[in-house]
Amino acid sequence: MHRDLCSRPKRVQEHWVLSHYFAPRGKERLLALGEQLCHLHLSFTDRLIGFIGDSGSGKSSLIKGIFPGLELSNDDDILNPRKIMQVRVGMENLREASTYHIDMRFQTAFAQMYEIVEFVQKALDSGKRVVVEHFNLLNQALGRNADLLFAIGEEIIVTRPSVFGPQPQVIYDLVHHSLLYRKMAHSAEEVTAMALEELFGITTRQYYSADIHNGYVLKFNDKPSLGTDDLIRLEKRILELIDADMEINYYDEDHIMLGDQIIPCDGPRLHMSSTGEIENFSLLRRLIYDARYDAYCLVGLLDPNDANEVDISNRNTYYFMLQ
Repeated sequence: MHRDLCSRPKRVQEHWVLSHYFAPRGKERLLALGEQLCHLHLSFTDRLIGFIGDSGSGKSSLIKGIFPGLELSNDDDILNPRKIMQVRVGMENLREASTYHIDMRFQTAFAQMYEIVEFVQKALDSGKRVVVEHFNLLNQALGRNADLLFAIGEEIIVTRPSVFGPQPQVIYDLVHHSLLYRKMAHSAEEVTAMALEELFGITTRQYYSADIHNGYVLKFNDKPSLGTDDLIRLEKRILELIDADMEINYYDEDHIMLGDQIIPCDGPRLHMSSTGEIENFSLLRRLIYDARYDAYCLVGLLDPNDANEVDISNRNTYYFMLQ
């Protein structure tokens, strides 16, 4: 018996599983990356968007980059009473916007899980889009995975889950583990900046930050006069400052307190509480030339193996093989 071609099941094959990006330092870089991720991965058919990661990892900045103008239910220092009660106000509230934001850790303090699930389901059934922070705390009760998942730790993982996963908790476990290295790397970078200025008069205006697995990169467009002996001296001073166990505290959105000094920082909320918590630090005792950007790279690693004994040219490949 001949069947009409139109009656056959849709044969849609998705080949993409997930993508990795380094989670950049600072709010502005996160916002810019969020804008790029929106263009690369977000589809108009995506209704349930999940975000995963620990508090302070940069989820809110990433969300603002992907969804400019979205009103967050809790925005760092501001609590919106109307947003707190949104899951209890009924369907009439769903006419106000096309996209809604829920922070599960925040919302469960004000509503029962069944109320949140009911709100999300009604919103989706009404053709609305729902952006859920800490999605790993909702998906089992909701009974479905997200259309698109973003997770942030040291890396940003973007995935469009299928019926075969990945499951949100597995992604959370990855980024939860890696966030510690991002915090240590940011803290070690601040210590390095202090040592560079103290020893050689090199200020933060002379370089910019880049990324490497479990470490940091400082890039100089003009080659600094730092030979092997200078880098050995620099590493020694950095280790002394780490051993001094100086407190690291948030000061304002553009500064931290490192010991008794107020220093500029574009990621003031993402640090260890003291330099003594930085583990396994070593400095690569040579500069690496990056021909693509015509820049000279100073590299610091957080690794049980000395930075000068690892395959630095394959560092990020090694990282992805571990996942």
